Amino acid sequence: MRENKVMGIIFSNMHDSMLGELTERRTTGSVPYGGRYRLIDFVLSSMVNSDIQDIGIITKQNYQSLMDHVGAGRAWDLARKRGGLVILPPFASSQGSGIYRGRLEALQGAMSYIKHNDAKYVLLCDSDIIANIDMREMINEHIKSGAQISMMFKTTEVSAESARDTTTLAYDEETKDVTDISVRPDVRGTQHVYMNVMLLEKTLLERLVGEGKSHDQYSLIRHAIQPAVGKLAIKAYEFSGYTHKISGMKSYFAANMELLDPRVRAELFPNKRPVFTKVRDQVPVKYGLSARVGNSLIADGCIINGDVQNCIIFRGAKIGRNAVLKNCIIMQDTYVGDNAHLEYVITDKDVLIKDSRVLIGYETYPTYIAKGNSI
Repeated sequence: MRENKVMGIIFSNMHDSMLGELTERRTTGSVPYGGRYRLIDFVLSSMVNSDIQDIGIITKQNYQSLMDHVGAGRAWDLARKRGGLVILPPFASSQGSGIYRGRLEALQGAMSYIKHNDAKYVLLCDSDIIANIDMREMINEHIKSGAQISMMFKTTEVSAESARDTTTLAYDEETKDVTDISVRPDVRGTQHVYMNVMLLEKTLLERLVGEGKSHDQYSLIRHAIQPAVGKLAIKAYEFSGYTHKISGMKSYFAANMELLDPRVRAELFPNKRPVFTKVRDQVPVKYGLSARVGNSLIADGCIINGDVQNCIIFRGAKIGRNAVLKNCIIMQDTYVGDNAHLEYVITDKDVLIKDSRVLIGYETYPTYIAKGNSI
């Protein structure tokens, strides 16, 4: 076991049920974001930028697009003969199908990979939070404090939408000891929201997973961590940077629209901690003579001939002549026909909006067009 070495485990599927149609054919980790990224890019890049070089991604179902995106990990410099990036499909045993019920059960299927790594610590993360995190600060604080478990949280507002998938922490302000953990509490307003980022020693994780297996337990928080409050040294670590938790279509739309604020982009994409993603060599954006664009993010490979305002346009999208788009998210390879009018619309990949179509949603209830559909 190498002293202070950290390995990473990413759960790619834990929040699929929250995102509805966005995850009907893909995992949470492979949901497109910001014109060229996937949600998993942020946690994966945060780990790589924090010198974590052995990373396993636990999958469950619908992970073909995730495998296509991350590949062997070349974009994150994780394509290596030893270590690097490993995809961990659900483990099927003679007793079950391998479709796990929670993180603890998912980790049971990944224990062979975890045990054979020489890391001392394991960093467990989900892929539903958009943030650029320097994990080294948390790791150093964990080692310095002598904690057995460190849990990252953000002091933020809890809405009715996000409360369905929220875990909150109570902790001692002086010692940072966690005193209580609440899963899906009926709360609103400012709370200490657990970011599903946890650091602990590998030997402790192995023990917790083993005990959970022997008692047919499946939830890491409910069955392993909550009962350990007051028995183990569990510390709270506060992250103060920009975060946005994707907990539904409304928050997904809001997170993309926040990218139009230069202050958010500066905090999310600092030069010293780049966000890596799969590279697609496409031509630059082509603007027609009739194009008008304002306050929008437009990825490479697009052809713009219409009026685009306050929009996120993904790679390879085509906007027809005299089309008007306001406050829209247009995903990869979507075609919007001539004279179409779209406001507060999310189109998934490969959508066709025919000429002169009118689609209008609302900021708190955007209209969503599923992948491959034609309107």
